[in-house]
Amino acid sequence: MMFGPKISTVFKSRWNALFWSAGVLLTAYCSVPSADQVSQQEKAKVAAASHDDHVNPWAKDSTAQPSGAKRP
Repeated sequence: MMFGPKISTVFKSRWNALFWSAGVLLTAYCSVPSADQVSQQEKAKVAAASHDDHVNPWAKDSTAQPSGAKRP
């Protein structure tokens, strides 16, 4: 069973058809991410991967320090 009005009732009137098609186009426009959002997501993934050298400032022992980190 499909959601929404029956196709035969949608196309009885030009206005109904225009409103229905506008809804379809608006749904497509809102559901596809823009190129900026995609690039931001890729940058966030790269940034998350580069946090492997993170040093815990509250660590009590020196074993929590990564190999390349300098001690204060």
